[in-house]
Amino acid sequence: MALMHPMSAHPNRPVYLKLRDQIAAAIIDGVYPEGAMLPSVRALAAEQGANPLTVAKAYQQFQNDGLVEVQRGVGMYVVRGAAERLRAAEREVFLREEWPEIRSRMARLGLDPADLVIIS
Repeated sequence: MALMHPMSAHPNRPVYLKLRDQIAAAIIDGVYPEGAMLPSVRALAAEQGANPLTVAKAYQQFQNDGLVEVQRGVGMYVVRGAAERLRAAEREVFLREEWPEIRSRMARLGLDPADLVIIS
């Protein structure tokens, strides 16, 4: 299953962070629900055409953040509450980094937020 996420469009972002963003999106979207096992490092590296060490670095960040737990010899599992923690973190980043730029562009284009409700 190919992972996709809007953050992966940033060309200057390190590959391991792009992978981390894609995996985070998959956890938030329920592709990997709480208690689900993530693909092995080798399997995800092959699927994404990435170096296994890069995938391992992305996975290590999830482990450091307490979003996954490792069962030696078995695999890496998504912990309870991981999706909500990731969703809250992404919401904060969106509001702090992305929304001001969107709001500014809307102002330049003369768009009112109410206009967007009609479009969708």
